[in-house]
Amino acid sequence: MIESLPPCPECRSTYTYEGETLLNCPECGHEWPLTGPVEGRTEVRDSVGNLLADGDTVTVIKDLKLKGSSGVIKVGTKVRSIRLVDGDHDIDCRIPGIGAIGLKSQFVKKVAD
Repeated sequence: MIESLPPCPECRSTYTYEGETLLNCPECGHEWPLTGPVEGRTEVRDSVGNLLADGDTVTVIKDLKLKGSSGVIKVGTKVRSIRLVDGDHDIDCRIPGIGAIGLKSQFVKKVAD
């Protein structure tokens, strides 16, 4: 699916791309925050209905067993700087001591800033 991203506000280039939490222009190097949902991306909500966004901090609300390992992500684990993705596991993140992992939004709760 082709996403429709806005042109660069500095040089008006149409070759913008989405980084982790910002939009980027490859021609002039300008970076700016994404203001609103990207066309074609659905809203992602946590276990209590709070709207999630890239860069949010969440906590795990249930012990989660890791497939293919004997490891467990314990309830209350704080996960910083999440990244929203399309798919079954709609959150990509990095958990210290475990590494990069995909989580389902139904098992996390947004932390108030």
